[in-house]
Amino acid sequence: MATESTRRRFLASSALALSSVGLRSPETAAAKPRHRVERAGIGCIGLRYQGSVIAHKAAMYGDVVAVCDVDKNVRDPVKAAFGSTPRDFEDYQDLLNRDDVDVVTIGTPDHWHTKMVIDACRAGKDVYCEKPLTLTIEEGRLLQQVVRETGRVVQVGSWQRSDFRFRQAVEMVRQGRIGKLQQVDVVLGKNVTGGPFPVRPVPGKLNWNLWQGQTPDVPYREERSHYTFRWWYEYSGGQMTDWGAHHLDIAQWAIDSLPVEISGTAVYPTVSDGFNVAVDYAVKYQYANGVTMTVSDTGRNGIMFTGDRGRLFVNRGSLQGKPVENLKNDPLPREQWQVYGFDNPARPERAGKLDAIINHMGNFFDCILQRREPVSDVASQHRSVSTCHLGNIAMREGRTLNWDPQQERFTDDRKADQHLSRPQRQGFETR
Repeated sequence: MATESTRRRFLASSALALSSVGLRSPETAAAKPRHRVERAGIGCIGLRYQGSVIAHKAAMYGDVVAVCDVDKNVRDPVKAAFGSTPRDFEDYQDLLNRDDVDVVTIGTPDHWHTKMVIDACRAGKDVYCEKPLTLTIEEGRLLQQVVRETGRVVQVGSWQRSDFRFRQAVEMVRQGRIGKLQQVDVVLGKNVTGGPFPVRPVPGKLNWNLWQGQTPDVPYREERSHYTFRWWYEYSGGQMTDWGAHHLDIAQWAIDSLPVEISGTAVYPTVSDGFNVAVDYAVKYQYANGVTMTVSDTGRNGIMFTGDRGRLFVNRGSLQGKPVENLKNDPLPREQWQVYGFDNPARPERAGKLDAIINHMGNFFDCILQRREPVSDVASQHRSVSTCHLGNIAMREGRTLNWDPQQERFTDDRKADQHLSRPQRQGFETR
């Protein structure tokens, strides 16, 4: 087992080496693994669905030494996938207390993200956390403060920023390939409906109390947990934060401004003990720089950018439009791209979820070694998910809201301000 001093020497020596030789690509790292004491120790919290994906992607850059999940039926198979080496835990605090864990991945439901990131940063760990970053806007404000105070590197799993198609679309908009940006139209898709769902006995290998965390203690319904948590406002924000944390992030990255006016409409389900996110919804944002953005649940999933000299469309399967076709005769070379921040040109261009996450995770580990801000840093991701939260708040209020992006408060609107935070269950408060 590596000691704390060997890991510190690894991080320091690797940062020095980067200046002359650069990071190896994931393929090279996999072909020539470094000695155990030279590799970062990774602890993985939340292992179902995407949590398992990011755990395996992180293992390309370090060694998984600990895993944690409140459901033993989820925890055991993932532990087995990494062999006999990792220790396994039910409570993430036990994982954070280990000094062989340098880096943490978090793939839990949304309502746990902020507290776990804060606790990990204060424990001296660098963090890769799934999107959406927060459950409320106030959580994001506190999280930014803690990341600044601790100096930890935090990458949010908004991996579309590392997908070649989305990144190129943003570059084209920001560099005027469609002229002056005027409008952005985003389609996220419908929320799932269902219920009423019966109360069931808590499965013997699931710690339901820990799963609920800060949220109200309620009887166990199978549909509240695991993948379907996202259709309950107690734990998530429906498609507005699920897909929105991806598409609204890309849209706002290209808009290069913040919203000042939001209006929304929604129809909510009336079924009791069932999914409670909006059945039908639409949101409109006005940005400080004059750009208008609409968000709809109906249409072709993706993002349409419209400027005064053309438009382009991007989603996970395509990048289309006349300005894209014009790249054949008027290319935009990668060395002229401007918005990415700290980049590693040795990494190949990748598109599609599983491939793009390789680059996204690689950017995270690059930044750990260089002590740089990653492409999906806390500041940008707080602003992106805040825009998602603002949409949900406007939908609930059913009226136009004026937003002060500097103060992060609604303008003379105490009723709307009440949605900026939520009560947290005793023992699980985020501080």
